[in-house]
Amino acid sequence: MTTRDEPITLEVDDETVVGTLVRPARQLPGVLFVHGWGGTQEQYLARARQIAELGCICLTFDLRGHGGSAERQEKVTREDNLRDVIAAYDRLARQPFVDRQAIAVIGSSYGGYLAAILSSLRPVRWLGLRVPALYRDEDWALPKQQLRKYGLAAYRRQIISPDENRALGACAQFEGDVLLVESEHDDIIPHPVFTNYMAACEKARSLTYRMIQGADHGLSDERAQQDYTAILLKWVSEVGIGRARAEAASR
Repeated sequence: MTTRDEPITLEVDDETVVGTLVRPARQLPGVLFVHGWGGTQEQYLARARQIAELGCICLTFDLRGHGGSAERQEKVTREDNLRDVIAAYDRLARQPFVDRQAIAVIGSSYGGYLAAILSSLRPVRWLGLRVPALYRDEDWALPKQQLRKYGLAAYRRQIISPDENRALGACAQFEGDVLLVESEHDDIIPHPVFTNYMAACEKARSLTYRMIQGADHGLSDERAQQDYTAILLKWVSEVGIGRARAEAASR
């Protein structure tokens, strides 16, 4: 399937966020990608093109404090970046070829955390989380860069219930399909975080868990990058597009 890239801008709080819309030629499921802290949309752009070729309309973008606005990284808050994600979702949902009842959100680390919260604010059918982060709900308006001072390493090793955490609370109400991807040698997101996310997703229609062997948090090894791409493509193809097409055929 032929695709094309369309540069776009998002207006958030009187500021501009840049993104890239990757679209095929007909109405299809939509996929929103949310990169992690310190990353950019480039981390997902190649995967967005591959998934668009399967039959989806994909949107990548740079969170504020990243990409062209990296100089502001020390000042942006979780609220700022959540607004970015909401604006990106709304732009994707407004595209004329997007089925608004069939939107997936895929995020990594901090982006996975924001994606989980988004699922409580906008209709999300598929939720793909790679090494999703967890943060305390307190100090929501504090610059995200300062949260590392708040004992995050110890917090992420605790058993946390959905009523104690906004992202887990959103997952507890989510009734779509979930993909959780862990890195075997992750020194930032320990396994208890996955225990908490999996326990929270009790209402999910399906829960797929995958471990990338030998991978670190940032997938610095090329083989790990390839493994994640393969996992993502298989999940989107079978759980996402496959199910959407089956349901469309039965209408």
